[in-house]
Amino acid sequence: MAEADTRDLPDESLYFYQDERDAKCPFAPPPGLRALNDRGPVTRGRIWDGSTPWLVTGHAAQRAILSDPRVSSDDKRPGFPYPNRAMAETAHHHPLTIFNADGADHTRIRRMMTRPFTRPRMEALRPDIQRFTDELIDKMLAGPKPVNLVTALSLPLPSLMICALLGVPYEDHDFFQEHASFATRSDKTAEDDRRASEALGGYLAALLQKKMEEPADDVLSDFAARIKEGDLTLPEATLLSMILLIAGHETSATMITLGTALLLENPDEIARLRGIEDTRDAANAVDEILRYLTVAMFGQRRIATEDFEFEGAQIKAGDGIVVPLPAGNWDPEAFPEPEKLDLTRKANHHHAFGWGIHQCLGQQLARIELQVVYGTLYRRIPTLRLAVDRDELEFRRADALAFGIKELPVTW
Repeated sequence: MAEADTRDLPDESLYFYQDERDAKCPFAPPPGLRALNDRGPVTRGRIWDGSTPWLVTGHAAQRAILSDPRVSSDDKRPGFPYPNRAMAETAHHHPLTIFNADGADHTRIRRMMTRPFTRPRMEALRPDIQRFTDELIDKMLAGPKPVNLVTALSLPLPSLMICALLGVPYEDHDFFQEHASFATRSDKTAEDDRRASEALGGYLAALLQKKMEEPADDVLSDFAARIKEGDLTLPEATLLSMILLIAGHETSATMITLGTALLLENPDEIARLRGIEDTRDAANAVDEILRYLTVAMFGQRRIATEDFEFEGAQIKAGDGIVVPLPAGNWDPEAFPEPEKLDLTRKANHHHAFGWGIHQCLGQQLARIELQVVYGTLYRRIPTLRLAVDRDELEFRRADALAFGIKELPVTW
């Protein structure tokens, strides 16, 4: 049972969601967040603006709430628990997307974006992912040491793949990475967000118009055909393209870097990966690393649309709800000894990609990218190691959208 409703208690008595991870154990969720499961799967917490949304930390409770039709993703509703001030200030400008739509609207939008990301189409990309990975590793091995893994492999690989999938020229990747980065920055202003969106939107709109005249076998050409058929407007197609471009490289890049740093501290586990010949066999390992790290720091955000009881908590219409995914993935009821990294664990029920109708659209692509990288990098460079002390690594602050490491100097 959840503890009693604490909405009238002083702020200092509540857990402050967004505290920093323990510097001695940066790969684990914040200790205070983990401790909430000892108090119950649903508790009250405090966020940056002083409001006190419900925190749903239990694994089973997360699945239930993220599938509950009595909660909404509409970030324009009063009381929505925004992750930070910048998002609160820009929410009223947000168009309808797969992230903030509910019901039929969400189904309609997601259907337009689903076809390119089916499992068979993603599996068909595996040879290309392997080729790009090997080429990037070849370049690493031929170049000077040490090397920053972020710029040498972590960012180029998913960028290459999302460009190929969408039909975006890779030679423009510096431009889109610069502007797409604002979507994942916590320190952006509304003006920063506007300028970056206009620049990226203008670029993609021009590319979509070109695809209407010169279609190819890519996602933007699919969108361009829908524009010509009247199913999409150019602004709608531009927004869908922008979402896929931004989401398609940031989290995979973060996971390649962070997963490597984690594995280098676990030599027995990295030895398992060195023994893998078919990268498909890295699937279990990838799921366990995804579970362990869970880079989505802000969690899933919802708001109640009616009064209801949930896990003993009396949730009222207008109450904010935050679902911290790392807490669910470290719930001992779902994952015994969650602090232990075990690449043989069956962890495919993790929530690293969310749960319910809003779970990550590109998760199959991300999984295959990680399977290939984790199944290739440590086999091809068996002596890979950090080029600096772990204490010198700069981890992103807790108010970043995705947990990660800014640079990862490695050598061999």
